[in-house]
Amino acid sequence: MSDGDASWLEQRLEGWQRIERELPALEDKKPVAMETLQRLTRVYPELARDISLARREAPNSRTTAYMELVYRRLHRVIYSPPKGTLRDLQILLRQEVPQIAHGLRWQIFSIGVGFVLALFAGWWLVDTFPEMASLFASRGMIAGLEQGELWTDGLLNVMPSSVLSLEILTNNIAVALTAMSLGVLYGLGTIYIIGLNGLMIGGIFAVTAQYDMAGRLFDFVIAHGMVELSVIVLAGAIGFSLGEALARPGDLSRRQAFKGAAERGTKLMLVCVIFLFGAGIIEGYVSPDAYYNRGLRIAVGFAYWLVFLWCITGWDPQRRSRYDAVREA
Repeated sequence: MSDGDASWLEQRLEGWQRIERELPALEDKKPVAMETLQRLTRVYPELARDISLARREAPNSRTTAYMELVYRRLHRVIYSPPKGTLRDLQILLRQEVPQIAHGLRWQIFSIGVGFVLALFAGWWLVDTFPEMASLFASRGMIAGLEQGELWTDGLLNVMPSSVLSLEILTNNIAVALTAMSLGVLYGLGTIYIIGLNGLMIGGIFAVTAQYDMAGRLFDFVIAHGMVELSVIVLAGAIGFSLGEALARPGDLSRRQAFKGAAERGTKLMLVCVIFLFGAGIIEGYVSPDAYYNRGLRIAVGFAYWLVFLWCITGWDPQRRSRYDAVREA
């Protein structure tokens, strides 16, 4: 790079640094002076010329990489679509959530496989060592099974469906958020929660199988369980991505990588929580009601799970994640 070009770029860098300081407020949708918006829009084409010169004179320098990063951030701010409550919801469901889920496909697969393995491990432990049943079921639960009663029987006689739904919803959200938030422990906390839940579910089914009541437990959980378990797996995948961002931030700083993973995970969890509301209603009104037979419960559970899957994958499940595209740019 010639002395003249180097001096010119140094002078321009002060303007780039000023833009970088202004970007967080724009990205967070905070109020910004109209003069600032007009200035950034006006200088946007000039920034492209700066990058062109930097790429030609110093293609592999830190200065060039810095300018490209700032330029991409400003580009996203300028060309972001207009916001509104309904518009935001449409963008979230039709674009962002499917893209985020696609970007987490390997984490979802890994957590899902781990959950299934933990479930079978729990079943195997109780089936091989029946004396370990007390680790998964309380004495009261086992006493009821010995008398041919499942602890889910008569739930509607204990509390109204509305109260039961609220209690179940609170518990489900707590489990999902715990699985996600413990990802800050480099993913180890998430692995623990997912493994523990898998062991407990497998162990509980094995305990009921010893008393020939696993079918009745299946009847209780199938209507709501498909979505609930899917949400737990997604929450685990989000938590795992948080740990991965801390352990392997790539070209970004740990703070930047974690912030990006947290923002993406929060959007996906928002949709998951919405579906947990529906699962809680089903668990409060359908699952404990003897009026619904097994076939109807399976139909309800499978239909609700398909709606959930449709929202998570979107209309085009093969689309590439825009977050992957940004990393490759």
